[in-house]
Amino acid sequence: MSTADAAADALTAAARSWLAQDPDEVTRAELTAVLDAAAAGDAAASADLADRFGARLQFGTAGLRGRLGAGSNRMNRVLVSQAAAGFAAYLREKSAPGETPLVVVGYDGRRNSDVFARDSAELFAGAGLRAVLLPRLLPTPVLAFAVRHLGAAAGVMVTASHNPPDDNGYKVYLGGADDGSQIVAPADAEIAAQIDRVAATTVVSELARGEYEIADESVVQAYVAATAAVAPATAGAAGMSWVYTAMHGVGYETLRSILELAGYPLPTVVEAQIAPDGRFPTVAFPNPEEPGAMDLAFETARAVDAEFIIANDPDADRLAVALPDAAADGGWRRLTGNEIGLLLGWRAAARAAERGTAGSLACSLVSSPGLQTVAEHYGLDFHATLTGFKWISRAPGILYGFEEALGYLVNPETVRDKDGISAAVAILGMIAEARERGEGLADLLRQFQDTFGFFASGQVSLRVEDLSVISDIMAGLRAAPPTQLGGTAVVRIDDLMTGVDGFPPGDVLRLWLDDGSRLIVRPSGTEPKLKAYLDVRGESAADAERRLAALDAATRALMTPA
Repeated sequence: MSTADAAADALTAAARSWLAQDPDEVTRAELTAVLDAAAAGDAAASADLADRFGARLQFGTAGLRGRLGAGSNRMNRVLVSQAAAGFAAYLREKSAPGETPLVVVGYDGRRNSDVFARDSAELFAGAGLRAVLLPRLLPTPVLAFAVRHLGAAAGVMVTASHNPPDDNGYKVYLGGADDGSQIVAPADAEIAAQIDRVAATTVVSELARGEYEIADESVVQAYVAATAAVAPATAGAAGMSWVYTAMHGVGYETLRSILELAGYPLPTVVEAQIAPDGRFPTVAFPNPEEPGAMDLAFETARAVDAEFIIANDPDADRLAVALPDAAADGGWRRLTGNEIGLLLGWRAAARAAERGTAGSLACSLVSSPGLQTVAEHYGLDFHATLTGFKWISRAPGILYGFEEALGYLVNPETVRDKDGISAAVAILGMIAEARERGEGLADLLRQFQDTFGFFASGQVSLRVEDLSVISDIMAGLRAAPPTQLGGTAVVRIDDLMTGVDGFPPGDVLRLWLDDGSRLIVRPSGTEPKLKAYLDVRGESAADAERRLAALDAATRALMTPA
């Protein structure tokens, strides 16, 4: 037998073993059709089989995330059941003798999120844990809140956040000493080892299932009350005209309850996107950062002459904000994540100063360095972290944290993760206070520049079908780094793969330019993208934009595949 034939037989055997334990009729039928076509000599089906079973979707610090479908390299009931059983074994191993760990499980409106959540809760209960399922589909921040509120040992949120419609994921939090933050090393590797052990030794149908509890509505009510307290409405909120979109996600039911409790006028909603719909029919990608994703919100805002727009991504852990801008196409401009992040950081620092509170502001290393300027202005500590809120949330003494990808942690005593709903309430509070002075959101942005300087940020993304393109570009940058970008000399290059500034090794390059500008290049951790982050500081707004445009053009040339 040839090597190719042996490999094909091994894939077929793996697929049939998978098929025998798959409880889902849809993925069973899907895989049966692929197997039959491959057996009949269909080359495309054979390649599909290799893609499904030639690898395993790896559990890491982001948990699991991947395309729905049959196979070890897809999100499905077999893979999720193995993950739940492995995570349960990890929690039992870490628990004290006689202790029954509590795990709370949440889910959003994506395809199969509810199914994966129920499977997980049943398997946690069958493994001897106390399993609590949130009462209905809810935002990710509610699950992150519930881990701390219920004193849980762990939490699982079934979501793929803003990924494409065919994806789903499994996001893991730890309680106790981790205080409801997402997992970090070495927990990820230890959980992954338990999952691999289950996958190698146990058939899913043999895993014990038990009865789980449904969380009381008081858990959601407690989140609503805590979040409404972030910024109760002031007199300036009266008559506020704004637009909201949930991007086909789960944010609005919870946000509406908070608005009513906090005293804010309800928004005009984007009707076509307000109800949960895992197909995401009106957007190519359900991510407010993507071109076109907010077009319906802009259209709605023009129709009602709104003052501003607020958007959440589908699981409502991210926040986007837009304001009228005559210079923008269509008359509306979405603020960058850095612009929102700096405004909210200013708010957090000013409030800390008013209270005489010590602490720190934190952001990921790819986010605007302007936050450090804010922290220094108010005598607060500052921490730059690796990307991801699993790191930001662990910054010592954190009062506020953000990352440029529309993620903001404004209420660390309540949620130790990004929270697009509490961030929306904080922004509403800032706008209401500005309206009392006869000002608006654009005025706040100008006041920030007048106080702290003219920072400008940009991003260049390269989406690929073949991940080797990304590794080739990164290797090329390391082998032959640029000496200048946009006519400005590159004076230093930090390769985080070798360990820099105390960061653990990572596939990140940071280039410093002679004028103080900065370029960071890294592969995305959740999508098939190479991402570049551009930060400049100018003498004026126009000067900052000029510097940013030059760096943007140079970066695009740098990231063009050979």
